[in-house]
Order: sequence, then structure tokens, then C-alpha cells
Amino acid sequence: MKRFKTIIAVVIIAAMLCACGREVNQVSHNISVQADNFNVMRRITVFNTRTDKCLLQMTGRFSLQNEGANELAVIVEIDRKKGRYQKHFIYLNEWVTYTVEDLNGVEVSRYDYELEFMPQMLVPVKIKATEIGQDFVEATEGTEEGDK
Repeated sequence: MKRFKTIIAVVIIAAMLCACGREVNQVSHNISVQADNFNVMRRITVFNTRTDKCLLQMTGRFSLQNEGANELAVIVEIDRKKGRYQKHFIYLNEWVTYTVEDLNGVEVSRYDYELEFMPQMLVPVKIKATEIGQDFVEATEGTEEGDK
């Protein structure tokens, strides 16, 4: 009986640890999505570890992408209303590295994910009032009879 209680306790602790891991993964994913949608104010600092000199520092709303083994692309939002963006490249080597700071944080759910439809990416659909009314029903009924 004592062994059974020990096994149950271990299973409960393992389940609690797994749940915490899932929560942090979901939060991390949601923060990354917000940053890629230019909703997070961040600062990137690039420095030479050999000379201890700062090579570049950029603050703003940007997204990071790996363009290759030694290249980092920084896509910066310049003007959201006009849809203006810039893309900068940072070459990384054994002496050049970077760090990114989240300056003001972002509020995300730790349990849920968010699905965003970007209106400019969807095909617009227009439904006319006559299609919903009686004319549309009659036209549909007529084609069904003709198909039979």
C-alpha cells in the first residue's frame, strides 16, 4: 500500500511539472507571435565579444529571422498606417553576437492561442441583399430542377 501511494505521488508531481512546461511554451509562443506582428517594443544590441564594443543598437517594433547560418534579418516596422517596413541584416561570427530585450512586455494568455486574420490577406467577398432574399431562393430552386 505504501508503494502504491508513492507511485501515485510521483505521477501527480510529474503531471504538475508537465502542465507547467506546457504553460510556459504557450506563453513563449504567444509572445513570439505578438513580436512578429510588431506589437512588442524591443531593443537589439549587437556587440563584439573580443573587443567588448557595441556595434549596433536598435530600438523599436521589429521581428527577427535567421537568413542563414551567420546572418540575422531584422524587419522593422516604420509606419503601420502606410505599411512601411525596412529590412536590415546583421552578420554574425564567432566574435559578433546579439541580445534582444523586451522593453515593455505584452499581455498574452497563458492558456489560449490567438488566431488573427489579416484583412489585407483575405479575398474579399460581397453578398448582395438580393442573393439572400426570395430571388436567390427561386433561382436556386430552378437550377436544381433542371439538373434532375
